[in-house]
Amino acid sequence: MGRVSRRAFAAAALSAVTMMTTASAAPGRPAPGPSGAPGGGGAAAGEMRGVWLATVANRDWPSRAGLSAAAQRAELIAHLDTAVRNRLNTVILQVRPTADALWPSPYEPWSACLTGTQGADPGWDPLGTAVTEAHARGLELHAWFNPYRVAAHTDPGRLAATHPARENPGWVVPYGGKLYYNPGLPEVRAFVEDAMLDAVRRYPVDAVHFDDYFYPYPVAGQTFDDDGAYDTHGGAFPDRAAWRRDNIDRLVRETAARIKEIRPGTRFGISPFGVWRNAGTDPLGSDTRAGVQTYDDLYADTRRWARENWIDYVCPQLYWHIGFAAADYAKLLPWWSAVVEGSGTRLYVGEALYKAGDPAQPAAWRDPAELSRHLTLAASHPQARGHVFFAAREVAADPAGAMARVVADHYGRPAPPPA
Repeated sequence: MGRVSRRAFAAAALSAVTMMTTASAAPGRPAPGPSGAPGGGGAAAGEMRGVWLATVANRDWPSRAGLSAAAQRAELIAHLDTAVRNRLNTVILQVRPTADALWPSPYEPWSACLTGTQGADPGWDPLGTAVTEAHARGLELHAWFNPYRVAAHTDPGRLAATHPARENPGWVVPYGGKLYYNPGLPEVRAFVEDAMLDAVRRYPVDAVHFDDYFYPYPVAGQTFDDDGAYDTHGGAFPDRAAWRRDNIDRLVRETAARIKEIRPGTRFGISPFGVWRNAGTDPLGSDTRAGVQTYDDLYADTRRWARENWIDYVCPQLYWHIGFAAADYAKLLPWWSAVVEGSGTRLYVGEALYKAGDPAQPAAWRDPAELSRHLTLAASHPQARGHVFFAAREVAADPAGAMARVVADHYGRPAPPPA
């Protein structure tokens, strides 16, 4: 993404939060037991211990574009083996980073993160290999898709010649220096569902996974130009915001239904930005003062999806430390626990491993025990069924020793995957 990584967007959302401070399942699975005791267990059935493996802009893997097929495969296997060594049980692999594919898709070109040239055949099947090798190691493999992101630039001519965004220029909206598919067009929604679910037809992935990108994060002074789509399709709605939320609701509902049709038993999870709405905006919201709210800014009603069990799991990105004034982990964890209470939706917690030891972060993140404290706190909330760490590069390098501390304190024994 031209360093338009998930981390970059999380950092931008965090910046918005900071500015606000100073002026972003299958029923019947057993619940995990406590895992907070030092050197303790955490081996309860059904506990998520996941890691995101990002491919956009070669964030985690491959380490650079243009490696040989053998070298790409070796790096992928190394990430899977690292997950096993850290007693994790799930790898969430980004397989459609920018409207392209890490498998031989009939809908979209091969991803540029593999060869450096979008559409160039890498000479192997990364997703197929990942599923086989993850399962051989007792790991689940969740296929992570980004529905509407097309490119980290605004020049369609830089896309592969056969890219659907070039063949259907009316589907595309430039915004904030990037290209996006227009979520307000029913034909776009149908296409992106077809493109993503092709992978589910081909491979026994354990879950389909979306992260936090629906409508794009707001860019000051810019307007997402969907006037034509709104004029054509928005007449039944009180305002554009309600129409946009309905577009994303439809994507989620339709994807969930189609997964069940194509491969029953495959789950569907979403990892949203951690704040649905601030309590100052909505009394149902969290005790936060975040500069980004998914309901209002991304048009993603993440609370509804979880409460009404449209998805099997929700994994909010609670990328802030305990005690952070604008968005306190210790306040968001119970809020999300209450959201899923009584629903069929499992709660897993997204953890900002990438912040550990970063001198640019608040002082709390320079303590390698910060993340371990998150897991200790979560152990007192039975709705929290586990954690997912961003991201694989940091799990492997662990520069601050924060992952090692989590493993020592909470992952004393291996745990079976959540399914």
